[in-house]
Amino acid sequence: MNVISNTAKVAVIGLGKMGLPMAINLVKAGFEVIGFDPTLNAREELVNKGGQASVSATDAAEDADVVITMLPNGAIVREALLGDEGAIKKLKKSAIIIDMSSSAPLDTRRLGEELKSKGYRFVDAPVSGGQKRAVDSSLTIMAGGEEDDVQAIAPIFDAVGGKTFKTGLLGSGHAMKALNNYVSGAGAVAAMEAIILGKEFGLDQSVMVDILNVSTGRNNTTEQKLKQFVLSETWGSGFALDLMAKDIRIAADLSQNLHLTFDNLKEIADQWESAQESLGEGADHTEIYRYLNQHSKK
Repeated sequence: MNVISNTAKVAVIGLGKMGLPMAINLVKAGFEVIGFDPTLNAREELVNKGGQASVSATDAAEDADVVITMLPNGAIVREALLGDEGAIKKLKKSAIIIDMSSSAPLDTRRLGEELKSKGYRFVDAPVSGGQKRAVDSSLTIMAGGEEDDVQAIAPIFDAVGGKTFKTGLLGSGHAMKALNNYVSGAGAVAAMEAIILGKEFGLDQSVMVDILNVSTGRNNTTEQKLKQFVLSETWGSGFALDLMAKDIRIAADLSQNLHLTFDNLKEIADQWESAQESLGEGADHTEIYRYLNQHSKK
């Protein structure tokens, strides 16, 4: 097992809110980074930070040692890798492909079998921490795949993350990411419903948050979201509502595929999807408060 050099060529496909700062941190760590994104501004920003940019996934992946996908869902990942302008058209067989997006774990395993049959190694390594931690390279990484493959790309993870967990076989990283966001999303709903209810009774919401944060009710939303984005009505956490809804639905679908019934999981998945439909495209995930507040008064 050979660990890749920190001067290796890395193609980053997807230069959005997470992919772009991750690509920039790879540049800072010494990697030769070439990125692809359909958005010209994103490509130009990477070039301004010392990277290179390409106009297609195919060209970005040419001669790359590692290909990273950071895209909205598994279907887009599949197209970026195997489509008409997919990365593997010019990708050398010794390369390792890392899907750092949030994708459905069983779909990831199927994609992995296809890539393996074509001679490629594949690791799923989704991240948690949001845009802020992508910028300061302190993301939590959940890596699934063959042990040697995960070990070989450790320098990549060191450059973009603060902590890497080996979760098991291929697909396990994506399963863990979906389950993490279910727990996060359920906690967000509970916290927001609590402060809506408290306000209706006559409690001061700011005081409620202070109490929650030194009591057993504290969670990521009470600590990082309520005062910062909800009570301030700035809604700028940097994580989209539709992505949270997608990840929780992945967790709900996984439970069905494994013939398990969890009523709360189904209810939370439905709730986030209803909020997405109500609030529309582009809403920050903290804006589910507005949906909950509106629907509590029926």
